[in-house]
Amino acid sequence: MKLPLVVIASLAGLSMTACSQHTQNESASAADHAGEAAASAASDTEANARSAAAKTSAAADHAADKTGDAAAVVGRKADAAADAAANQH
Repeated sequence: MKLPLVVIASLAGLSMTACSQHTQNESASAADHAGEAAASAASDTEANARSAAAKTSAAADHAADKTGDAAAVVGRKADAAADAAANQH
């Protein structure tokens, strides 16, 4: 059986007013802690994302350097093979 939203909201309101001040304080404190935890998690996520981006960029730069080095080696070997072939005739 579904209760109308108005009934549910009314019951929630009554239960909140029936809570003691201590319970309300504990609820507020728990909400504050949850907010602080969420903010901390967001901050940590941002820091980790920035670190990952920097590491990815450094790895891409390193890979590009190594690719350039490998291309140069291939070029030198191709030149040496062409010279050797030319000297055999």
